[in-house]
Parts: sequence; C-alpha cells; structure tokens
Amino acid sequence: MMLPLLSAGAAVTERVSETPTDTLLFEGAILLGVATLFVMLFRRLGLGAVLGYLVAGALVGPYGLGLVGGGESKLAFAEIGIAFLLFLVGLELHPRRLWQLRKAIFGLGLAQVVVTGLVLTGLILLTQGFSWQAALALGLPLALSSTAQVLPSLKSSGRINSPFGEKAFSILLFQDLAIVPMITIVAALSRAPANPAAPPGGVLALYTVLAIVGLVLAGRFVVNPLLRLVGRYGERELFVVVGLLVVLASAALMHSLHVSTALGAFVAGVMLADSPYRHEIEADVEPFRLILLGLFFLAVGMVLDVNVVLADPLRVVGLAAGLVIVKVAVLTLLVRAAGKSWQVAFGLALLLSQGGEFGFLLFTQAADALLIAPQAASLFSAVVTLSMVTTPFLMLFARNLELAPGGEEAGYDGPDAAPRGSALVIGYGRFGQIVAQMLHAVDCSVTLIDRKPSQIELSGRFDTKVYFGDGLRLDLLRRAGAEEARLIIYCIDDPSVDAATLAPIVEAFPQAQVLTRVFDRRQLMAIDGAGVSGAVRELFESSIALGLMALGRLGVDPREMEDVEAALRQLDAERLGMQMSEGDLGAGRDYRFVAGGGRQATSVLEALRERRAAAKRAREEEESGAAA
Repeated sequence: MMLPLLSAGAAVTERVSETPTDTLLFEGAILLGVATLFVMLFRRLGLGAVLGYLVAGALVGPYGLGLVGGGESKLAFAEIGIAFLLFLVGLELHPRRLWQLRKAIFGLGLAQVVVTGLVLTGLILLTQGFSWQAALALGLPLALSSTAQVLPSLKSSGRINSPFGEKAFSILLFQDLAIVPMITIVAALSRAPANPAAPPGGVLALYTVLAIVGLVLAGRFVVNPLLRLVGRYGERELFVVVGLLVVLASAALMHSLHVSTALGAFVAGVMLADSPYRHEIEADVEPFRLILLGLFFLAVGMVLDVNVVLADPLRVVGLAAGLVIVKVAVLTLLVRAAGKSWQVAFGLALLLSQGGEFGFLLFTQAADALLIAPQAASLFSAVVTLSMVTTPFLMLFARNLELAPGGEEAGYDGPDAAPRGSALVIGYGRFGQIVAQMLHAVDCSVTLIDRKPSQIELSGRFDTKVYFGDGLRLDLLRRAGAEEARLIIYCIDDPSVDAATLAPIVEAFPQAQVLTRVFDRRQLMAIDGAGVSGAVRELFESSIALGLMALGRLGVDPREMEDVEAALRQLDAERLGMQMSEGDLGAGRDYRFVAGGGRQATSVLEALRERRAAAKRAREEEESGAAA
C-alpha cells in the first residue's frame, strides 16, 4: 500500500511542479537577476538602464538563450507601466498648463506625426517593394517615438516643465492621441474579415471623447472626494490602493474601448494635478511605475527576433539607421520652422528619433489585417528595437547640445547675462536659499544658478533672478564670472559629486574659496583631496539643533547641554578624521555616544566637565581674591 501511495504522491508533486505559478516564479527570478546584472553594468558604463533591460531581455528571451518565454504576453502586461508613467506625468500638469500647450500639441505634434509618417511611407514604398497600403501601415507607426524612454529622462533632469521639455512632451502626447486614427486607418485598409467586436472608426473617436469627459467628471466628483475621505483616516495603504485603482480603472476603461490605455491614465493624472494629495499619490505609485517599465523593456528585448536580424543584419541595421536619420532630419526642420535655434531643434530631434513602443502593437494589428506578412512585422519590430538601443547614446549627445553655449533651454537666461558677483551660489533649493539670504544680509553680490527650470520659474514668482545652467561645468562657471568671484558655493543635492568633480574647479579658480554641501559623511570622504575650503553635511547642524531642543524639553541643565554638544562635535571630528585617513567608514567606532555611554565618548564628556568645573573654580578664586 505504501508504494502506490508514494508513486501517487510523486506524480502529484510532479504535476504541481509544472503549475503556472512555478513557471512564473522561475522565470521571474531569472528576469530580475539578469536585469539587475545588466542594468548595473550599463549604469556603470553611463549607457542608462533602458539599454540594460533591452539587452537582458534579448539574452534570456526565446530568441536568445531561451531561458524564459512568452515575450508577447509579458509585453502586453508590461504596457501598464507606460500607463503609470503617463499618470505621473499628468499629475505634474495642471489643466490650465495643458491648455497652454494646445498649440504645441496640435501644431508641432500633428506636423511631426503626419510629415514623418508620410515621408517614411514614401521611402518604404520606393525602397522595400511593399504595396502602398502596407507601406502606410508601416510608415505611420514608425513616426511614433518612445514615451517610456523620453519622459523618464525629462523627469529625472527636471526639464519636464521647461519649454524644451514641453515641446517634447507635446509631441509625445499627440503621438498617443494619434494611435486612435492609426488603428482606424489599419482597420479601413484591412484585407481580413471584419471583426464584429471592434467598433467603426467614427464610433471609436466618439468613444474616446466620451471616455475623456467621463474621466474628467470622475476625477472631480468621485476621486477627489474619495481622497479627502482617505486623508481623514491617515492610512498610507489606502492612498496606495486609491492610486492603483485610479490608474488601472482609467486604463481598463480605455482598453475596453480599444483606445490607448496610456491616454486614459494621463487624463486621470491631469484631473488630480491640483489635488492636495497629489504628492502622496505620486510617491505611492512611483515604485510600481519603475518596476513595470523595467518589465516592459525586458519584454521588448524578449520579442526581438534575433533570427530576423541574423538573416539579413545589414538590412535591419540599415533600416534602423535610416529611421533615426529621417526622424532627426524631419523634426529638426519642423522645430526650426517653429522659430527655435538649430541647436535646440537638433537636440529635440535626437531625443525623439527612436521608434515607439506602440509600434509593436500596430505592426501586430497590420499583420492581423493581412496588410503585411508576419515576417515583415518581426523585421520592423527589430528595427524599432534597434532604434531604441541608440537612444541612450543620442540622449547623452542631445544633453550636451542643450547645455552648450548658445543652446538656450528655450526661454531661460544663461549666466552670460548675469552681473558679476562676489559669490556664485549653485543650486537655489531650500538649502541654497538660506545661504543666499545670509550673503545678501551683508550686501554680498550673489549670482544664483540652478539647472531645474521648475525651480527657476518658482523663484521668478518671488522676484528672484536665477540663471539656468549646470554649475559643475567649467565653461559655464567662466561665463558666470567665476574668475572674479571670491566664493563658489555648491548647495546642490547630488551625492555623486566627488573629488574628481570638484578638483578641476578648485584648480581652475584658485582665487575663489570653494564651499560645498554634502549629503553625508560618505560624500565628505569622497570629496577628500579635492581642495575645497569647507564642506557641511546637510543634516548635521539641524540634527544637533533638534537634539538640543530635545534635551531642553527633558529639563537638562543648559551647561550640561553645552558640554554634550561640544563633546559630540569633538568626537565627530575625530571619528571623521580616522575614517578619512583609513578610508574605512567603520573606523572610530568607539567615538560615539551609545546606549550605556560609550567608553571613549564618556571620557571626552567627563574631560569637558572637568575643564568647565576647573574654570568655574578658577573664576571663583579670582573673584574671592579680588574681594579680599
């Protein structure tokens, strides 16, 4: 009886081991492990996380080592990450600001999609031997750019609300809107039997308008009151739930209407842009956006058919290069015609030169409509993917162009126009504002520089002139008058700044004292040897102030509080000196106050107490002698 039972149990175990859950766990572990390795490697090389995800997906996917499969299903699921991205972008755009962008959206955005799409259609028709219907079904999707690549770059650099970023965002937003007519065009040209479940093009457009109106009303009369109710409870978990509900419900509504899910999420975000709980929702949704976008690019790498590339690599590479060149040329001319400089136009064109993620969807629909063969869909999907690979390199190039002399960020004054001051304050956030106020108090002339357009705009509302630029660049510092300044003060929140960054600045401007804010003692150790005249940890003084306040509330004698502060500062300075000399963060471990006192810390405090007592006795003896 035992043996049959054991055999049955083994069979059950074998069947259980083959469940979708086990497959999901196994593939998930592989994907995340390989993605972590390649993202760290590509970040180290300065090539960006997106390229790391693409390479990782191609390596482990069904066309690579074959360690995981189902790239198409993962791609469909991961498109939710784009919806999260558009939702967060919408949170930063008040409806009034969006209305101000209407000319850029329906002017420059429309021109980019139509002109680029028709040019690419004509080139495909002339060079690839497709019918005009097939060429149109391929050329229009190729005019789209990658929202998932461009917007995170604009957000991380703080340029999403700058004129430059607004131009890029306006084009991307119109591209999302253009998905609806593109789907309609493919359906109208279809050679396949009509799908009874899909609505006609006119009905689809009507559904889109009604859905947007519905989301606007829901945001105002349902979601905002719900957030106020959640805010009364103060439960962060409820904010997470509501944030996810808003994104997924809006995306699901659009998906059910065969409309862009990202568009629905964006509208929902705009409707919450003026909510007092906007920042809370943004912080709660952001981690999901990061994870799902990473999964999206992994899936894009997985669906890249390496066999198609290997079968005719020169054709694939040539088409990808041609796509980038054509899009750069067309958009450069369009932006230049809009009145921008050649440098800004070229930088914006490079930023949007890649193919877009929605191209995969439209190619699949074109294949289902019998307009193109499945092999052609795989070919142009590979072209789009390769064009995405070029984006990190072109973004680096574009970023240099945007910040080069004469390459204005479309409306922000560079430091060339600044009057020469005795001090340069780099970074005008909450830290730099206090430093600048103290300098102004003694009538020191100050030039304020910041690289975040949003901060420049906010400062302008308070009649404070801040100049745009990257204060870590030597050429910009020279244009700002650093050769005449007595002080160069870095108030930026950037833990990556180290000795290699600051040493050239100290050497280039020897007449100026270079002072800097640092994130913590790790960064203070990292800038050791740069030659700066002084550095302050951003939370050290404020934490001491709060600690003294806490001692006061406990009723500690003020003289004892003075001794504790002096001992803490002495111990911290000695510990920091040991850490720098040994290059080890664990050095000087005993030079801290810990539970029970701490031997070295207690001895320093006792020595201070003894000195204070001795000084008191000396004063008393002196006073008694004078009285006698």
